[in-house]
Parts: sequence; C-alpha cells; structure tokens
Amino acid sequence: LGKQDYKKTRPMLRATRLKAEAKKTALGIKEVALVLTAILVFLLAFYAFFYLNVSKEVDLDLDPDEN
Repeated sequence: LGKQDYKKTRPMLRATRLKAEAKKTALGIKEVALVLTAILVFLLAFYAFFYLNVSKEVDLDLDPDEN
C-alpha cells in the first residue's frame, strides 16, 4: 500500500489488501492447462489400455481353425 492510501478508510484498505492477496494465490492459465493436459493423457492411456485388451480378445474369438 502506497503513501496515497492514508486517506482511505479501514474497509477500503482491507479490500485492497485482500484483492492483492487473491491475485498472488490465483491459479494461472499455465497451471490449469497443465492439469487438464495431465487428465487428458491419463484418460487416453486408460482408453488405449482397454482398447488393446478388448481387440486382442476379439481376435482370439475369431480363430478360423475352430471349424
């Protein structure tokens, strides 16, 4: 808070301080993008794991030598 703030009332000073603290602790775009990317990678790996397992099981079921 600068020297010009001496004319402000206590509630105004408190609001200014809380606003400054909120800016410091707010999540940035980079953090949000990083979390979303991590979730997307996890979901894609999960999907690929089950897709590969199911496709192998289907190949085993269609064995042409069973006849």
